Amino acid sequence: MRTSFKIFLLIAFAFCFSCEEQGFIVKCPECLIEEPLDTDLTVKLESGFSRNLVHVDIYEGNLEDSILYDSYILSGDLINATVTLNKDYTVTATYTSDDGTTYVAVDAVTPRVKYEKDQCDDPCFYVYDKKVDLRLKYTK
Repeated sequence: MRTSFKIFLLIAFAFCFSCEEQGFIVKCPECLIEEPLDTDLTVKLESGFSRNLVHVDIYEGNLEDSILYDSYILSGDLINATVTLNKDYTVTATYTSDDGTTYVAVDAVTPRVKYEKDQCDDPCFYVYDKKVDLRLKYTK
């Protein structure tokens, strides 16, 4: 009995935490009728960190490749940048506090498209993995 429970628990964990590219839920209002070639990458930034500007860099591939795709300097808390699908992107945000301390947040995404024919009313294309969270978790 214990062995079968352990096997069932192992299979349940493997199913829940498998390396699926996309989860089970598709947000149908965000679906597109035609297959897109690019998408808007949504970058969340720290709001109210300081009065200073935030420097955001978007790199194609890994950060160490140093292939700069786009760069922004702003004071807002959200960026929408158009990027090509099925490419790796690394995004950095450099924050400078009022006392001169510099913090760098880094995240990476690979926006992809999935054709969904069952979950929504009509078959459609759903773009996923297009959100980047560069909010600071710890500043000390």
